Amino acid sequence: MAQTATPLVLLSNVDTIETLSPLVTARPIRPDDADRLRRLYPRLSTDTLYRRFFTVVGPPNDRTLRYLAEVDGHRREAVVALVDDDIIGVARFDRDAERPELAEAAVLVEDAWQGSGVGSFLMERLAHRAAEEGISAFTATALAANQAPIRLARHLAPLVEVAFDGTEVELLIPLPRIATSTRSFHAA
Repeated sequence: MAQTATPLVLLSNVDTIETLSPLVTARPIRPDDADRLRRLYPRLSTDTLYRRFFTVVGPPNDRTLRYLAEVDGHRREAVVALVDDDIIGVARFDRDAERPELAEAAVLVEDAWQGSGVGSFLMERLAHRAAEEGISAFTATALAANQAPIRLARHLAPLVEVAFDGTEVELLIPLPRIATSTRSFHAA
């Protein structure tokens, strides 16, 4: 069941989204989040998983969960959105080894929370962390038919570069505007 939310104000240093109910908080991922990530998976539709991974994926195994939950905060970082003790979304970046000013970014939000501003909230927090680490732009790949990540990228950085390549789209998202902006989001 989708949550109903009120307008929210997002500042780069704020770690909560105030909604009618419940409160959404964000923080860096921790190793003990592996079980929370495991609990998130059954709440993701096949369509959501396909749009994120470009294929149907099964539940992650323990090794994958540990890999996702254990980041170094420099080459790999992740931020989670929580309601109570449940992760409802995660945004992450992996720094490009050959071009360390770039990092590949991805976001995944539980179906019930899609369209509520959680993805934008997470991406702003992630962009702030990336800027602190000297990253100047995110790269991302999305299915060309999936317009949500393209809209999110353009919302965060209107000068995003978009390159279509068959069934996929490559995005280059400059970070300075994201990491320093003040935004007002209206949750659905």
